Amino acid sequence: MDAIDRHILNILRKDGRAPVSEIARAVGLSAAPCARRIERMERAGVIRGYTAVIEDSRAGMLQAFIEIRLLGATDSDEIEGIAESIPEIEESHSIAGTSDALLKLRVRDVKHLQQVINAVRRTGKVEGTKTFIIMNTWTRATARAGTP
Repeated sequence: MDAIDRHILNILRKDGRAPVSEIARAVGLSAAPCARRIERMERAGVIRGYTAVIEDSRAGMLQAFIEIRLLGATDSDEIEGIAESIPEIEESHSIAGTSDALLKLRVRDVKHLQQVINAVRRTGKVEGTKTFIIMNTWTRATARAGTP
């Protein structure tokens, strides 16, 4: 990874659909070497994929975080197992502090959220939960792209 690779990554963070020709121009390369750098970073797992940024409120979806405390000793594999078993969970983060993990999820509505919370609690590994409904989100990537 050099400065050009990092510049390419910053451009792709802002717009994963940016044409290689634009990226190449911005980093001072021709298209072919720029495309090779991107492909190399994809093969190396530096770039794991491309995604769309969805405005959940317009799509009729709700996002939330569930903070969980596990029974007994915490094992990150157990946390990942819980996340993998419930399709609404999009991310799982092992955290330091009084809780063991933070789960990010996307649901249709509050009733669906309650169903997911119940599913998390029924895993038998969870001692307690705390839920946070996301009202608004700001990210550096969407701010740079001019997305509200």
